[in-house]
Amino acid sequence: MTVIVGLVHRKRVHLAGDSAGVTGYQITVRRDPKVFTNGPYAFGFTSSFRMGQLLHHASQAPHPEGDLDRFMATTFIDAVRKCLKDGGWARRDAEQEEAGTFLVGVHGRLFSVESDYQVAESADQYAAIGCGYDLALGALHATAQLGLPPRERLTAALRAADHHSAGICAPYTFAKTPR
Repeated sequence: MTVIVGLVHRKRVHLAGDSAGVTGYQITVRRDPKVFTNGPYAFGFTSSFRMGQLLHHASQAPHPEGDLDRFMATTFIDAVRKCLKDGGWARRDAEQEEAGTFLVGVHGRLFSVESDYQVAESADQYAAIGCGYDLALGALHATAQLGLPPRERLTAALRAADHHSAGICAPYTFAKTPR
């Protein structure tokens, strides 16, 4: 269980995540972060720590070029699929590949990659994934017009999800895209 939140502020993507590792009714506070940077990208993952480790340490996603929507849906996703497959994590079900869910920020844009490798981008300039996503989205919406710095908005979203969901816990970690 997890909550990962992200937002775009002044052409930079800011991400934050909790530290819960949950199996059944057991929770472990993990030292390895669910949000991190890798090259020009900021990532935040849910679903599997193994998937996150591969995205963090094994992924060599190419630098974006050309039409960013096209690049993310094709070249970037192809690199992610190869990384996960080479790392032994990609799954196939009924001849369809499945992965986990993660947020990725690059060039001032925030994308959500779903388990079917669909690349989505919210018009709201913020997003959340994981078991507490709906709670976090409410907090991000409520703070959108308050003029708060990104870290304060992300922390408010994490705290709201943490307060109301058993699958989320502090400490929180933060990452943002390079300048």
